[in-house]
Amino acid sequence: MRAAREPFKGPIHPVAHPEPGGLGVTALPGVGTARFGGRRTGGALPRLLLAARTNTPLRPLRVGLGSGFRRLWLKLEMGNPTGSVKYRTALGLLATLDVERPLLPGSRVVESTSGNLGLALAHVLGGLDCQLVAVVDPKVPPDTRAQLESMGAEVVAIHERDDHGGYLLTRLAKVRQLCRADPDLRWTNQYQNPANPNVHRDTVADELVRQTGGSVDAVLVAVSTGGTLAGISDGLRSGAPAARIYAVDVRGSVVTSDESGPHLLTGIGATRKSSFLRRAHYDAAVRVTDVEAFAYCRMLARDTGLALGGSSGAVLAAFVQAGGAPEGSGSGLAAARCAAAVMADGGANYRATFYDDGWLAAHGVLDGVRAAEAVARERGVRFDLEGGGR
Repeated sequence: MRAAREPFKGPIHPVAHPEPGGLGVTALPGVGTARFGGRRTGGALPRLLLAARTNTPLRPLRVGLGSGFRRLWLKLEMGNPTGSVKYRTALGLLATLDVERPLLPGSRVVESTSGNLGLALAHVLGGLDCQLVAVVDPKVPPDTRAQLESMGAEVVAIHERDDHGGYLLTRLAKVRQLCRADPDLRWTNQYQNPANPNVHRDTVADELVRQTGGSVDAVLVAVSTGGTLAGISDGLRSGAPAARIYAVDVRGSVVTSDESGPHLLTGIGATRKSSFLRRAHYDAAVRVTDVEAFAYCRMLARDTGLALGGSSGAVLAAFVQAGGAPEGSGSGLAAARCAAAVMADGGANYRATFYDDGWLAAHGVLDGVRAAEAVARERGVRFDLEGGGR
C-alpha cells in the first residue's frame, strides 16, 4: 500500500541566479549609458544582443525510466538576470524598437504577457527610465503581478475569455485598444516581431551547440508564441543539422493542433497559431496535459530540490512520453544520445499556484495531479541531478 503523501512544501532550487531587478540595466554593455544632450542615442541593437548572450548553464539530469536511466541535459534559463528565457526575448524586442526610434526616458511600451516577458521588459525598461504597460489575465500568478508593479510597470488586467476558452486574444484586443488611445504607446509585439525568434537563433541555439561540442542530437522546447522554438530550430539546422527538434505543447492549445480548450498552464500553448512557426521547424510535436506538467514539476522538486516552471514540467513529461526507452535505442527521441531540453524558467513564481495543494484543489485538479504522479512513479519515473555541468 502506498504511503500517504506529504503536502508539497515548495523546495528551493540549488541553481543560484540573480533575483529580478538584481542586475541593473546600466551594467549591460553600453545600455542606458550612451547619451547625447540628455537624450539617449539609438543604435543599441548590437549592445542589447550582446547582453542576450548569457551562457545559461547546461546541467545533466538522470531520468529514471523503469529499471534504467537516461540523461537529459537541462538548459536552465532561470540563470538569466530576470529568471527566464524571456530576458533574451525582451532584449531582442527592445533593440528593434530602439533602432526604429530611440527609447527615450519617459517612453512607454506595451505588451501582452503571461508573466516572464513582462518581468524582463519591466526590468530592462526601468533601467532606461521607461515604463512597461503589462496586459495580463487571471492566470498570471499574484506574485508576478506584485513584482511587475514593484518594478514600476502599469498592470492592466483583462478578465474575459476569448472564443477558444483562453485569454490571449482578449489580451491582444486590449493592447490594440490601448495603442489606438495613445499613439505614443509603443508595442514590442512578441507575436509578430522577427526579433523574437532571431535572438534565440543567435543565443540559445549557439550556446547549445557550443556547450555540447556539437553533439546535441535532440532538443525539446515548449511552444507559445513559437519564437523561441523557431529561432532555436533555425540555429540548430545550421549548427547541428542532425538534431531532431521536438515542440512541446499543452492540450487545449492550437499552436500544434486545431483542438482548442482552456488550460491552467502559463508560458506554454496559445489560442492562436504562431506567426513564426512552420511545420519544418520541428520534427514532432508532443502534447501533454496540465496535470502531467504539474506532476512532473513536483516530482522533480521532491527528487532533486530543483523547482522549475510549469512549461518545464511539460517538457519533462514529453521527454518521458516520447523518449521512454534505453538511451540510443529505437527511433526518434528514444535514439538520441545527447538530448537537451530548454527549461524556460524557475519555480519561484509558482509557489502559490501549482506547487501549492490548496491552489490545485481550488482549481479542481489536485486529485488528477496526484494520480498522474502515482502513474509515473509506478512506471519507475524518478530524477537525479548529476554533479557536472557545461
